[in-house]
Amino acid sequence: MHWDQDKGSLRVVQRERLGRLVLCEQPQARPSDAVMAQAMLDWIAEQGLGVLTWEREAIQLRQRLLCAAEWLPETGWPEVDDHALLAALPRSLLPSLTGVRDARGLARINLADALLRLLDWSLRQRLDSQLPSHYTVPTGSRLPLRYQQGEPPVLSVRMQEMFGEQQTPRVAQGRVAVVLELLSPAHRPLQITRDLAVFWRGAYREVQKEMKGRYPKHPWPDDPAQALPTRRTRRPQ
Repeated sequence: MHWDQDKGSLRVVQRERLGRLVLCEQPQARPSDAVMAQAMLDWIAEQGLGVLTWEREAIQLRQRLLCAAEWLPETGWPEVDDHALLAALPRSLLPSLTGVRDARGLARINLADALLRLLDWSLRQRLDSQLPSHYTVPTGSRLPLRYQQGEPPVLSVRMQEMFGEQQTPRVAQGRVAVVLELLSPAHRPLQITRDLAVFWRGAYREVQKEMKGRYPKHPWPDDPAQALPTRRTRRPQ
């Protein structure tokens, strides 16, 4: 299958070969969906995974699987490096190619769905419970965790929403502490910590002094580990 740059489309070419020698090429005017899907799969395998559109959801799912293999190696996670994913294309991606006949359709494929085909039900449940995509903070806000192979996950959250949380969240059966990127009411970084309890008892005091002057309408309690979390400012006196 060849890529037609001018028309932004893919066209299937039937070739007659003698060994490695191509004797003739005959474009197929309207190949069947099955032929088109297989030809497209062959083209992706030849060009590499970079020709696919990797949205954030798919990137993060892949990173979660890479981290799961590192942190929970006793579980049989599928390999998701480039070589393994290319080899698994018939299982993961081929079902998504039905009816796709051009670059626009290829770009719309949900790669997260394709990756999930590599996991059975029990592995999906284990991934969601041990390396969740989101974490619910004390206010009830469900916020995304950012995963990157070789690094701990990161949670960006406004500091007031963590009031009342006494310990750093952990993932992977408690083996890995989450890095907390604590934000100001304006969502600007104030502190990065992997030990929330130590931060509340120590460096928080300096942050409290500065933030009381900058955001006087927001609560800055003396004992944040015991305070009520909030998304709001103080009520007017």
